[in-house]
Amino acid sequence: MITAVDDYFAQGCGRCERFATPDCSTRHWAEGLQALRALCLGEGLQEVAKWGHPCYRHAGRNVAILGAFRQDFRLSFFHAALLSNAGGLLERQGPATQHADALRFTCALQVAERADAVRACLREAMGHAEAGRLPPKEATALVLPEELAEALAADAEWRAAFDALTPGRQRGYVLRINAAKKPETRVARVLGFRERMLAGKGVQER
Repeated sequence: MITAVDDYFAQGCGRCERFATPDCSTRHWAEGLQALRALCLGEGLQEVAKWGHPCYRHAGRNVAILGAFRQDFRLSFFHAALLSNAGGLLERQGPATQHADALRFTCALQVAERADAVRACLREAMGHAEAGRLPPKEATALVLPEELAEALAADAEWRAAFDALTPGRQRGYVLRINAAKKPETRVARVLGFRERMLAGKGVQER
């Protein structure tokens, strides 16, 4: 995983086998990513590498982070529950995402077209960071798949390890297990995740 921001734009994040190859998503979306980078830096945000991606900070807090995927590239916001999303451009990134938190793009031209909206989101997020505001915690009950619940009930060490995971990591496992339609596939996934959970890792962490 890269630790220098410039390496991200030149080679990728380093989190998969496409790193530093022509197939890396950062190569495909290079122009658009650089345009988003320029907008973030133009607002005076501090640029650092976090989790293998360019992360933009203000007032000692993470504000937004860049990402490149096969289907699009995006600017995702931390503490998105605070944002008004008045323009309606922010989108939820997936079923595990509680709030609309990402601006998605499929070409560099879209960045130019939405530049004012991007700046508005950045400035609003920066204002919340300066004020030290945080979104209220939302209690959501996590319903475990039957196959996982049974496995954890029979293994105290596994149960303790699962309970020690962050809520986000727990949700990640639940979503991956529930995505399997057949019971036998869900059981196989549960068993395959045991060592990863014991190590305190999320479903996609190496």
